[in-house]
Amino acid sequence: MLKYDPLACLPSSEELPDSDDTPVDNELQDLIPGLLKVLLAMAWPERMDWFFGVDMGIYYDPDLPPIVPDGFLSLGVERFYDENLRPSYVLWEEKKLPILALEVVSKTYRGEYSTKKAEYARLGFLYYVVYNPFRRRKPRLEVYKLVNNIYELHDGNPVWLPEIGLGIGIERGTYLGIPREWMYWYNQQGQRFLTPEEDKKLAQQAVQQAEQKAQQAEQKAQQARQETQLLRERLRSLGVDPDSLF
Repeated sequence: MLKYDPLACLPSSEELPDSDDTPVDNELQDLIPGLLKVLLAMAWPERMDWFFGVDMGIYYDPDLPPIVPDGFLSLGVERFYDENLRPSYVLWEEKKLPILALEVVSKTYRGEYSTKKAEYARLGFLYYVVYNPFRRRKPRLEVYKLVNNIYELHDGNPVWLPEIGLGIGIERGTYLGIPREWMYWYNQQGQRFLTPEEDKKLAQQAVQQAEQKAQQAEQKAQQARQETQLLRERLRSLGVDPDSLF
């Protein structure tokens, strides 16, 4: 007798669109989660058990449209399937709910503090992060943690996320040549991970410093050789063979 698998009847990720095709009205909605994904690849170069989606549809019910965060992190899943990568994130295939959802608020309010927040809580996302670059009086970054099915706001910047093993926060920096406030991952000591260009610049500075030290050492060695030669000549002028002294 054949076993019936109800999941086999559901559409696969290849058959479902990867986003809701809604154009962003703020470039930061792509750049900020994109930077977080790049930094994760630098922080976890050997790990293959995580996935960070950017503007990708998360399908949780075959009869409902997907929810599409600006960014989301899932742990305990394959980082990628093959060279074609993920077309979408389908919960009945992945069997792992993302642990974190990120929304970057644009000038057009999209329910980040109301309907989307309630939806992520209903689905069970452990962390919900909202960044509003246009805020002046209220905090621009808000990090919520799901406690008893209700999101509780965590104070601080950065905020440590023990279940992820990283902190998340905002500060000024440079990414893609753009100096502004960006969102970063942080280690437990509160030090943020550098962007690729910052890391490259730091490496170049280290090389320059090493070259300067080598030049200074060579100059000191050359000066010592000159002083030794002058001393030998002085001894000879006094009738002393400098080689006889050694």
